[in-house]
Amino acid sequence: MSSLMRAAMLCLAALSAGGCAAGTRYDLVIRNGTVYDGTGAPGRAATVAVKDGRIARVADPRARLNGGATIDARGLAVAPGFIDPHSHVPESLPQMTGAMLDVQDLSQGVTTILASPDGELSPTQMRWLIGELERRGSGPNYACYVGHNGIRSAVMPGQRRAATDAEVVAMAAQVRDGMAMGCVGFSTGLMYDPGMFATEAEVQALARAVIPFGGSYDSHTRDPGFRMLESESEAVRLGRATGVPVKLAHLKAVGLINKGRIGDVIAMVEGAQADGVAVVADQYPYDGATLRYARELFLTADGKVPAADALAAALADPAQREAMRAATEGGAGGFSWVKAVGYGSMRIVDAPGAPALVDRNLELLAREWGVAPFDALARLATGYRDVRLTLGSIDEDDIRTLIVKPWVMISSDGFYADAATLAAGKAHPRSWGSFARVLGHYSRDLRLFPLEEAIRKMTSLPADHLGLADRGRIAPGKAADIVIFDPATIDARATYLEPSAQATGVVTVLVNGVVAFDRGKPTGATPGRFVRRQPLAP
Repeated sequence: MSSLMRAAMLCLAALSAGGCAAGTRYDLVIRNGTVYDGTGAPGRAATVAVKDGRIARVADPRARLNGGATIDARGLAVAPGFIDPHSHVPESLPQMTGAMLDVQDLSQGVTTILASPDGELSPTQMRWLIGELERRGSGPNYACYVGHNGIRSAVMPGQRRAATDAEVVAMAAQVRDGMAMGCVGFSTGLMYDPGMFATEAEVQALARAVIPFGGSYDSHTRDPGFRMLESESEAVRLGRATGVPVKLAHLKAVGLINKGRIGDVIAMVEGAQADGVAVVADQYPYDGATLRYARELFLTADGKVPAADALAAALADPAQREAMRAATEGGAGGFSWVKAVGYGSMRIVDAPGAPALVDRNLELLAREWGVAPFDALARLATGYRDVRLTLGSIDEDDIRTLIVKPWVMISSDGFYADAATLAAGKAHPRSWGSFARVLGHYSRDLRLFPLEEAIRKMTSLPADHLGLADRGRIAPGKAADIVIFDPATIDARATYLEPSAQATGVVTVLVNGVVAFDRGKPTGATPGRFVRRQPLAP
């Protein structure tokens, strides 16, 4: 074989692998990494080229690609940017100064976050948020659900009752308005005011409004503490009745009464899937839900949280104490954490000066003390300093039973952890650690699933469910949202005591082809943009 023929054959081979494109100059070339494309396929050696904010080529590592800049990813994983399908970070924009750099997400490789879960935002509120983010700039991309509670508050302000037919029609029009803006679907927070007053028929009618747009339904279900299976079943019934794809938000089995029962929910979901109902879930990998100081769980008769300096005096007065007990346990006509989750779902995560109390369940502690749970909570609030509790304790075995399911994606349910949030004791480690914890602890260390499956749960699975057609995969034509990380060192460092400790192992993050995070810190770039759901193909 002549040298000329050999060269021609080598070029043909390179062309088939994506190389030998004479004259093509890419903006960025990532070499020597192991590429995980997001589909669940094992990693492979490949070179990734980026041009004009998109992945232009995924080539054989031998291909000679010319880039204006080069990243050497030797020894590192190259994956699609992670998608957080349940985030409250964008809603914290009013308390931020300047751009939403969102270090807590970028430092874990998250490049797209979903705002307005739990039914938060109406279309009017979302327009303000999107406009403000475009003006100030954002590190990651952001997408939105159109929120039931936001819409209900706009259409029927202050009303704690079932909606009339006319009100449902008005709310459905707002759902369509949000979907026309590009929202991915309709979300509810049925545990919260005012969503708790909606009938199942109302919710189904509003969910139907997303059908022409190909949207989905996301539900913080009605009573996951005391009626877990019934509450999750309500969301699945909606999927059966309407055909709208359903996602069970931050699915978990909380408290003593639900310990070991996540299998019942799994059986229900998989039974529905076998019948053709599209049902998925998201999960954050921590053994506790939202955090509060013990003193914040009390309500006065008018439904308000008493000031810290007034609480001890009120509890010392027998009449006021009984009135507060009734309001705290009954909800005072509105929302109460004790009413919503119960004492058996509360576990102490921090007790300065009394470390023996940490990890104690409140209901079991009350039994040990020989008092009612309300009285045990009162003792914690007034007799100890700054006791904090998680209001949704979760058994670790239940976390592991659920997280391995192929229809479960990873989320954070995270909030923006600014100085005020940290000082208030409400910051949760899931905001800074969820994605890194799954990759490091549950995949690498516990070996519950391989790395490629962990990545799929964070990329193509949410992208496909949410209709983010140009995200979630390393493939030509997709948006260049890319995370480069070290599989051997990626891990969460955030804890209940240090909830804003930054994760380790993420080296570089690209958002729309721009390096937004590099070598442990944000670059200051704000390439993130509002990502719209892709319309249905004609």
